[in-house]
Amino acid sequence: MASAGSGDVLTGILAGICAYSSSSLTKTIAIGAYINGKAGEYAQEKYGQYGMVSSDTGREVSFVIKDICQK
Repeated sequence: MASAGSGDVLTGILAGICAYSSSSLTKTIAIGAYINGKAGEYAQEKYGQYGMVSSDTGREVSFVIKDICQK
């Protein structure tokens, strides 16, 4: 996940959570980091460790959120 744009994906996740929730900033950051990490893991499974790019991680965010909501 150390590729160009990875920080942008995390920033988008954090902005979305801030817009949707009134949770504390600390909780927002923790949730955002978790979602970003899980999305990276999902992308790695699909595209491989060396073939994935940040947009692959971004594509997986909705699947991570869906999985979290179903649990």
